[in-house]
Amino acid sequence: MNPTVKAFFDEATNTVSYVLRDPAGPACAVVDSVLDFDHASGRTDTASADQIIAWIKQEGLKCEWILESHVHADHLSAAPYLQEHLGGKIGIGANITVVQDTFGKVFNEGTAFQRDGSQFDALFEEGDHFMVGQLRGEVLHTPGHTPACLTYVIGDAAFVGDTLFMPDFGTARCDFPGGSSEMLYQSIQKILALPDETRIFVGHDYKAPGRDDYAWETTVGEQKALNVHIGEGRPLEEFTAMRDARDATLAMPRLILPSLQVNMRAGQMPEPDEQGDIFLKLPVNKI
Repeated sequence: MNPTVKAFFDEATNTVSYVLRDPAGPACAVVDSVLDFDHASGRTDTASADQIIAWIKQEGLKCEWILESHVHADHLSAAPYLQEHLGGKIGIGANITVVQDTFGKVFNEGTAFQRDGSQFDALFEEGDHFMVGQLRGEVLHTPGHTPACLTYVIGDAAFVGDTLFMPDFGTARCDFPGGSSEMLYQSIQKILALPDETRIFVGHDYKAPGRDDYAWETTVGEQKALNVHIGEGRPLEEFTAMRDARDATLAMPRLILPSLQVNMRAGQMPEPDEQGDIFLKLPVNKI
């Protein structure tokens, strides 16, 4: 049985969130939600998440899972807000503990910040499975972009996060702490080993040169043949040389500092102070 997939595109962060549903019943799951954040004012908004909530309620669906493909560096997760309004368990890769340890130090979080992944309801490892109604979800550990990246394979659909983009745009950067172009190459081979007809749903789109419309759905077969970074059997050494050189030219994502602090907490803000005010930290020369 294959899921029905509804995409929600957030142009401000170029992020695609997905609702996948069991065609035989009301069960659904949300993948990679967005909490709107204005960097200049420090204000959050729930407009993007509210669209997802409204659609799920309109369709009479029951949210069973709120899934994160990784700790995003370019947008804040709306997972707790969705959970408050829809229910469901929040899941991420078990290597979130590696990310929490790394960035707990970067943001000088101290001992109050738990680095055991306990902020999440489920920590997935390679080979784990979960159910969305009658749909069986399989977990692939696909690190390289970050240590905790996962690909969720549900029927003929694979939700790859940032590991792969559309074939004309290529692959994820690997220069964040814990990233590795060699690891990314091996992770992509896992995805490309799926059947050619497997639908791939990417986490972002930026309109490749010469393409006027946003796109987020492709297939394993198309990636193998056409991906500009990894297609046509590109060897490991050539890929890593290309990826490392390209990454050295990239600026940090605009929302990386607020995103990491929030997303490593499963979308929760840091604890408020005595007056109830919440603060995000701005480490200098640390990333």
